[in-house]
Amino acid sequence: QVQLVESGGGLVQAGGSLRLSCAASGRILRLKSMAWYRQAPGKQRELVATFASDGSTNYADSVKGRFTISRDNTKNTVWLQMNSLKPEDTAVYYCYADILFKDYWGQGTQVTVSS
Repeated sequence: QVQLVESGGGLVQAGGSLRLSCAASGRILRLKSMAWYRQAPGKQRELVATFASDGSTNYADSVKGRFTISRDNTKNTVWLQMNSLKPEDTAVYYCYADILFKDYWGQGTQVTVSS
């Protein structure tokens, strides 16, 4: 059984920063890519940032230059540093992991940015 546990969400004013973390635990044979997605009310879930097993990263255009994804393979943990937050960043943020080609999701953490 694999679990992804997220933390770090909250309420912040526009222009502020938050750091999300996600730790994977359980039977992790091979952790491939990890990523962050988000879903705003009434909208589809969208990809925010990915960190592949080869070390490459990818970002949604809307967060480039403001968000940074990082990862520690020894701890099976991924972080999302979010700076210069905007009200449109308000959403539930979900951690994702590809473990041996099977998808795992965290429970989600709420990020609310006030104007």
